[in-house]
Amino acid sequence: MKAKNIFMALAATTVALSSCNHLLDIPQHGVQNYETYYQTDEEAEAAIISCYIQVKGNEMNYVLGKNMLTDDFWAGGGGRNDNADLEGLNEFTFNTDQGYLEGMFTAYYGIIYKANVVLGHVPDESEIQKRARAEAKVFRAWSYFELISMWGNPPLVDHELEPSEYHKPNGTTEELWALVEKDLNEAIESGLLTEKANADDKTWRVTKQFAQALLGKAYLWQNKYEEAAAEFDKIINSGLYRLYADYENVIAFTTKQNCESMFESVKISDPNNVWNNFTMLHLMTHYRTDKLVDNCCTNAGLAGLGWGFLSPQKNLYDDFVAVEGENGYRLNATMKTWEQMVDMGINVKEGNTIINEGYFMWKTRITAEQVPAAGSNFVDDANRQWMRYAEVLLCAAEAHFEAGNQGKADEYMNMIRTRAQAPTKSGYTQDEIRREKRIELCHEGTRFQDLLRWGIAEERMKDQGAYCPLLNHNGQIENKVYNTDPAKFGFKPKHNLLPYPGTEIRLNPNIVQNPGW
Repeated sequence: MKAKNIFMALAATTVALSSCNHLLDIPQHGVQNYETYYQTDEEAEAAIISCYIQVKGNEMNYVLGKNMLTDDFWAGGGGRNDNADLEGLNEFTFNTDQGYLEGMFTAYYGIIYKANVVLGHVPDESEIQKRARAEAKVFRAWSYFELISMWGNPPLVDHELEPSEYHKPNGTTEELWALVEKDLNEAIESGLLTEKANADDKTWRVTKQFAQALLGKAYLWQNKYEEAAAEFDKIINSGLYRLYADYENVIAFTTKQNCESMFESVKISDPNNVWNNFTMLHLMTHYRTDKLVDNCCTNAGLAGLGWGFLSPQKNLYDDFVAVEGENGYRLNATMKTWEQMVDMGINVKEGNTIINEGYFMWKTRITAEQVPAAGSNFVDDANRQWMRYAEVLLCAAEAHFEAGNQGKADEYMNMIRTRAQAPTKSGYTQDEIRREKRIELCHEGTRFQDLLRWGIAEERMKDQGAYCPLLNHNGQIENKVYNTDPAKFGFKPKHNLLPYPGTEIRLNPNIVQNPGW
């Protein structure tokens, strides 16, 4: 009898609890169901916008990381060890835990993940949804182009991973390039990517022509010269882009989304909400103001705070002079000599030095107007221009030259030279095309990958890091030696592929590290 009473009591309790279960099933307010969220046009648009935001967030690692790895710049700054991470990049003394490289690597996979979310969840129904899917393929292909061209054989992730798939091994270069080509061809052929109405039209979206430019670059990097030339020709023949006449301001704050911009991350100037444009990048690359004569930058109409990294090397200046002379239009629009800076009232304080070889970037100068008055020197309203039409012309010239079409190579080179007010000619050589690309696109993140694919990185940078130049207020330069053991600095064969970040290797034992690391 006692056992029966206990059983009946437990049964009654179970029934009572069951009858209350529905009371505990309370929907969470403000939380979307991941499996059903991406079904409307509005939700598809929100999903693809996250890719744009992720791209914009990679700006600092992209600009500092990729430009430091070239023969265009010294690390710069106010003195030795001002930023050891950037010096390590510039001198090739970094290891697998290099922060800027890890930031880039992670950012590219962040874009790939967000693109895979769009492709895995957004339906292929309405025009807006289809466009979101096409744009996602462009973003994924762009990210893999960057990863392949610098790391070689990163893991191939073409869908959202299940937990059992988290430890993906390296992909093969062949299958990775195949994915890039497939994504871009499908996006282009969809007919849904945005196209401008004319060269002066503006759009913030990725365009069909930007996708074609990426496809052309993918072919060029694989030595598929005829295919590359054909893609670049499509963009040129479209008439939807042209070289911006004023080279000095081609990437300036005042000329956002100009006729030469293939794609850029757009910032909206809003004095009431300036902190949406918070950035450290322009502080890093603007002149080293605490070492300069007081207020000299602001008196010249420039931003009043900067830390002086990415200081031009003399050999970059020399390449400009070789093409257009010491008084060249494009040279003076790109950089200024110490003497020219002094004429504007800008000079190093007496008793101070900066890491500089007597040359200052001007094309990338930060004006006072660019820093909103309602904000601070940490706020920047300039867009990040990821690709210019000039790069399309120069890649087209290279592709045609390598394919044996000298006439087309000359035509496109002369378009660049004409805007630069430099001498034009016929019969450009491979070295001349490569030099033209260097000077036209300096500071724009293309040089490192070019040096790698041309196989000349070691030749150009094997001694980088032996010393750094110190500039004083008299314009005198001291080449201060820091390293005497060649084994400890400079580009080595292992640098032809960047190392997979140490964190990734520790988390994923299936990734095989690149040789030498």
